[in-house]
Amino acid sequence: MSASGGVASSSGSSAAATAATARSSSGGSASTGRSSRPSPVNSTLQRRLQKELAEILSDPPPNCSASLVGDKLTDWIATIMGPSDSVYDSGVFFLKIHFPTNYPFEPPKVVFKTRIYHCNINSQGEICLDVLKDTWSPAMTIRTVLLSVCSLLTDCNPDDPLVAGIARQYLQDRSEHDRMAKDWTRRFAR
Repeated sequence: MSASGGVASSSGSSAAATAATARSSSGGSASTGRSSRPSPVNSTLQRRLQKELAEILSDPPPNCSASLVGDKLTDWIATIMGPSDSVYDSGVFFLKIHFPTNYPFEPPKVVFKTRIYHCNINSQGEICLDVLKDTWSPAMTIRTVLLSVCSLLTDCNPDDPLVAGIARQYLQDRSEHDRMAKDWTRRFAR
């Protein structure tokens, strides 16, 4: 039940296609003709997202990639490779990212599409992570978010769980927790 069906990781060709999409979506505003459909993305948001996308494509964070979903600048798909020093080693995890209209003043909505056994990520893929809530700042970028999610895969936070049962198991029976997390990674993230 991995979300990997139909989603390609950011290879050279898809990265080039994504970059071309980003370039083509930036040039139409100077036209005097009417567009067949109005752009739902304001120009400030559009510039910010195009800049972040270009940075991610040219210098992706370690073990991460991201690209547009279709041609919609506010919807991205990200891939995180399970950190080698974690129970998620060798897993490939897909995340859906949606940028609200008032981004960067509001954090992006990020959810796991790949099932994962983690006390800070629930069965709907919602993530309990401070940078996606309380500590978000407009100075942060999607790069910051992806690095924070990678860090969460290495060091979960059982003191602020989204799934209390997994947090309890992590604290009381670490070997069983680790066995389950590795099993889910093998079953759903490969």
